[in-house]
Formats: sequence, structure tokens, C-alpha cells
Amino acid sequence: MDWTRYRFRSLWALPAPPARVYDALERAEDYPSWWRQVREVNRLDDTTGVIRIRSLLPYDLTFTARAVRRDAAAGVLEIAMTGDLDGWARWTITADGPGALARYDQVVQVNKPLLRRLAVPGRPVFRLNHRLMMRAGRRGLTAHLEAV
Repeated sequence: MDWTRYRFRSLWALPAPPARVYDALERAEDYPSWWRQVREVNRLDDTTGVIRIRSLLPYDLTFTARAVRRDAAAGVLEIAMTGDLDGWARWTITADGPGALARYDQVVQVNKPLLRRLAVPGRPVFRLNHRLMMRAGRRGLTAHLEAV
């Protein structure tokens, strides 16, 4: 097993139609306004930006995100990531009753030296850190969608 490789999946039930959720998730530069763990998004061009995140643990992760797929009709947003994290992440948004279900899938390799050194003993804590970040993101997006 490669202890520096992670696979995550989160499901967010959201109180807005899929098109509104897609529109909100497509605007990554707005994430810091509703997702406090996304500290910074600096757009480089129409498809690429540098993102800095920090959850509960006292370390930042910085990576370049490049749009691989933007398909509003299918409800899919996918990025390739390089930097402290190498891999990909994908949002898939579908109808769920009067709202939407946003499924987040991510497969990454951690490159940050400290996280690589602590890969084995820190793995459960790193996974918990990610889960807490995603929970806060769901809450933040829910509030953002309800306020708009």
C-alpha cells in the first residue's frame, strides 16, 4: 500500500436545484467566501488557478488546479491537481428531490514532505482532517445557496 495516496468520496445533499449548485461550484474563486478552509484561490487563466487550503491541522496545502472537464448538462466539474497534492478531483451534481446531491470524488498523492514523513502514523488524522473540511464545506455551501 502506498500510504501517501488517498481516495476520498463525499456526498452533499443541498437545498438548491442542480443548476444553481453547479454554478456555485464552478466559481472556484468564490470558494473562500463560503468555505473557510479554502484560504485562497488565484486564477491564472480561464482554466487554471492556484489554491491554498488549510483545515484543522496547522499546515497549508497549495496546488495548481487545471479544469479538465466542465459539463453543465452532465453536472460534472473535474480538475487535475499538481503541487502539494497530485491527482484529480471531480464534482458530479444530480437532482435529489427538490434539491441536489453533489458527489465529490478525489484521488491524490501527497507530495508535501512533512505529510510524506508522517504518512503511516498520521493517516487516520489526515483522513479525519479531510472529513472535517468537507463537512464545513457542505455547511458553508448550504448557507451560501440559502442566502442567494
